[in-house]
Amino acid sequence: MSSGNDCQPQTLTKPALDEGEAAELVDRVFGLKVSWIRSLPSYDDQNFHVRVSAEGAEEYVLKITNSEDSQEPDLIEAQTRAMMFLSAEGFPSATPYLTKDGNIMSLESGGTRPGSKKYMVRLLTYLPGTPVAKIAANAQILYEIGRLAASVDKVLSQKFQHPSVKSLHRGQFIWNLANVPLLDQYIYALGQNKHRAVVEQVIEQFKGKVIPKLSSFRACINHGDLNDHNILVDSSSASLENPQYRVSGILDFSDMSYGCYVFEVAIAIMYMMIESSDPLSVGGHVLAGFESVLPLTAEERGALFLLVSGRFAQSLVIAAHTALLYPENKEYLTITAKTGWKHLMTMFEVGQEAVEKRWFETAQAYTHHTPA
Repeated sequence: MSSGNDCQPQTLTKPALDEGEAAELVDRVFGLKVSWIRSLPSYDDQNFHVRVSAEGAEEYVLKITNSEDSQEPDLIEAQTRAMMFLSAEGFPSATPYLTKDGNIMSLESGGTRPGSKKYMVRLLTYLPGTPVAKIAANAQILYEIGRLAASVDKVLSQKFQHPSVKSLHRGQFIWNLANVPLLDQYIYALGQNKHRAVVEQVIEQFKGKVIPKLSSFRACINHGDLNDHNILVDSSSASLENPQYRVSGILDFSDMSYGCYVFEVAIAIMYMMIESSDPLSVGGHVLAGFESVLPLTAEERGALFLLVSGRFAQSLVIAAHTALLYPENKEYLTITAKTGWKHLMTMFEVGQEAVEKRWFETAQAYTHHTPA
């Protein structure tokens, strides 16, 4: 859900290949004949689900990175190497199919039109499963997602080594949760209404209460976008009344950057609230799962409410701004906004103290009872 390593969240850089051009790309770059192809929704890259004419009818995702990020090969290399590393560590992460030249990616012209921009192209293994957005998430999978968020960041931060990893220091990256104050320059996209007023409140409180404490939060590598469309699950039980889920896929590493452990749990809580019928209950289950791997410090816990609110603000403001640039993609860009505004307003109406009390009491209950 990203674009750019500076504070420009989106410029008109999204690829626009048709299915025929994408199939030709797979043949030319990877040496595979496409038997079936369809476009997948995306924020500012372009993705295609493809089947190739090979034994077992193998499936892949052709990922064509936007032209701005394509100018940062080290960053894409770091993201891809991290995916490969996580897969080797037993996480359900995609891995790249190598190009005919034996590389994990290739810079290619986007179509045959004159002046076509260059895009970084990868072919990633297709991960089966259902997005969390499509299920009625229960306490068990929310806890598992919390564990996943902590486990991914912990193993990346402690064991992942590659020369390209330095590119993850993305100081002005608009999606890094430390950069909520950068939203000031995009808030115009909201117009003048009650939504804008609450976002301005979030930004000011973030500047006053979170920014001064950033140096006390434990640093790590963040996945940065464990949202309800980037986590795939399957059901491991026959009970329709109380299904037990397991995570079957982790998607989209394009928002990876150096950040803090508490950022990841805040991001996961915010996105798990989106589809929930009881959004204020979500945080405690996700937090319990996260803290089963990485307990938060008192200062990190104290910032959680504003970090979750800050991620809502980032998602809602940047989506509104980007929809002005890509009106044809507005429906996908504003998925979060359908319930996101309501949830953010509710958080501020209920208030930080009451919301935190609910989260922390739920998480505390897990110290006496851990889910199966």
